[in-house]
Amino acid sequence: RRRVLEASQHLTEIINSETITESPEPSREEEPAAEEESGLHCLWVDKFTPRSYLELLSDDYTNRCLLKWLKLWDTVVFGKEKAVKKAKSSAEARPPIHQPKEQQNKWKTKVQLTEEILEAELDQHKRPKYKVALLCGPPGLGKTTLAHVIAKHAGYNAVEMNASDDRSPEVFKTRIEAATQMKSVLGANEKPNCLIIDEIDGAPAASINVLLNIINRKDAEGEAAAGAGRRRRREGGLLLRPIICICNDQ
Repeated sequence: RRRVLEASQHLTEIINSETITESPEPSREEEPAAEEESGLHCLWVDKFTPRSYLELLSDDYTNRCLLKWLKLWDTVVFGKEKAVKKAKSSAEARPPIHQPKEQQNKWKTKVQLTEEILEAELDQHKRPKYKVALLCGPPGLGKTTLAHVIAKHAGYNAVEMNASDDRSPEVFKTRIEAATQMKSVLGANEKPNCLIIDEIDGAPAASINVLLNIINRKDAEGEAAAGAGRRRRREGGLLLRPIICICNDQ
């Protein structure tokens, strides 16, 4: 009986010592192996791609202009009223005596002039004056990454399509209308779409005309004829979502 108890105690000590010494080692070996395996199947540009606005390395002036333009859609998309700047005091608003008004406008920075253009009054449907943004530049500059990050930062669901793939104008029109008119439902989070059209310089002229017709589509409220109403339903409604186009050759 004594021998059996000693043997069982010895066996228990061996089992405990093996589990303590060997159990941490496989976990340490498996984690780097799993990371290495996932790293082998992940592109370097995907692994280190910017995830937020602050991680963007592209031109800050371009980033700010695109974000400012996208925020102009907040009134019609999210129902947010446009922020009104506080009026300056009389001392601040009065121009210096030694500097004429023409010279003040002449020496405005590029950022100030662009912001004044973008801050133009919204149209009757509370949409910005310019309905489409066009990003131009050589390949690898970060145009598509910029569009996705800015859209996500502004609260949109980025929907990307390649204009050179959809050569048929009918397919091109269907995809644009589906992205700009239908809602995207992702579980409990419902976000409006922001359409990103890549390689717009590779699209045929017929597809460009389709895009222009969608952009310039007007709301004919005064038309009361039945034929006009049917045509309006067939053509679709107003463009109420932002579109960002990307090209290499402007």
